[in-house]
Amino acid sequence: MNAKLLTVNVGRAFAAPYTSAEGGTGIDKRPVGGPVAVTAPGPKGTGGSGLAGDAVVDLRHHGGDDQAVYAYAREDLDDWQRQLDRELANGAFGENLTTTGLEVTDARIGERWRVGADVLLEVTSPRIPCRTFQGWLDERGWIKRFTEAAVPGAYLRVLEAGEIRAGDTVRVEHRPEHDITIALMFHALTTRRALLPRLLEAGEPLPEEARTAAVKYLEHTAN
Repeated sequence: MNAKLLTVNVGRAFAAPYTSAEGGTGIDKRPVGGPVAVTAPGPKGTGGSGLAGDAVVDLRHHGGDDQAVYAYAREDLDDWQRQLDRELANGAFGENLTTTGLEVTDARIGERWRVGADVLLEVTSPRIPCRTFQGWLDERGWIKRFTEAAVPGAYLRVLEAGEIRAGDTVRVEHRPEHDITIALMFHALTTRRALLPRLLEAGEPLPEEARTAAVKYLEHTAN
């Protein structure tokens, strides 16, 4: 099966009791019909989403070039539907891209995806669950459950801007030779900190925050 976008999802900010961010949250992502412009939003703290019309409220923890776009596989949403015994529409996890036929959690850091004709995205990091995510889904113990499942989906940076829409093909243009996947990085950043030094094998595409965590771990264990 060819990999493609099932939907492109964007969200508007709304007030919610489960987030402390001023201005609420933009986690409620919903499919849009027409083309959506995709650009690099700028550094974290100043830039939000890479998708036009998509709200990122908590700029301290979300958005910016290394988290410009969030992708989640429909196949993994289907697994969660069965486990939670509830319907999960495309965008339910706050993802911008709901994909099918594409390895997302097994994607390698620095892997590049051509979406449609123009847009080129680069895999950067996994999604780490937070209180807002748990509140949005209204599932007790969700952070722990999501972490144990280790199927986090992938953040991507925008290398080449353009427009995307539902139905666009997704083609892996480049797959690095290292084996640092989204899944491995997720484990390293959450439950298996001893894996942190391995993240450095990903090289330049590794986000600075993850690189700093790996270096600090090495310094700590060397003492």
